[in-house]
Amino acid sequence: MSNLNPVPFATTLRIRDACLCLHLQRAARVAARRFDAAFRPLGLTNGQFSLMMALNRPDAPTIGSVAAILAIDRTTLTAALKPLERRGLVSVEVIATDRRSRRLALTPAGRALLAAAVPIWEAQHDAIERRLAGDAERLREELRALA
Repeated sequence: MSNLNPVPFATTLRIRDACLCLHLQRAARVAARRFDAAFRPLGLTNGQFSLMMALNRPDAPTIGSVAAILAIDRTTLTAALKPLERRGLVSVEVIATDRRSRRLALTPAGRALLAAAVPIWEAQHDAIERRLAGDAERLREELRALA
């Protein structure tokens, strides 16, 4: 049965060790779990924190612009907004000049929760940066180049 496999196990090991996509995914999952655990007392996930942070701006953004910032599709963003909207943390309003478009904004409760989450983010982020052996800014630049 093993003779039917045209990909040698050595190739599997090489890809396991060299695959940038795999290593990026693994690092992202570990970081996500770390931030999820840290934000849990606030009832937030790391994804919700990132979404709320994307809404933290002087003018209410559109769904499309926030989806672009977060590199997710509009349908995924709309689904992610629902629990935040139910909790009264985010408002979604129809744009009067284009009834098909929506603007997103943090509510006062959302801004207060985000303010409580920022110190948690800072502590976790600083701890992760300290674990990096190399230059964290260079890593950010390289990741931005990929995105």
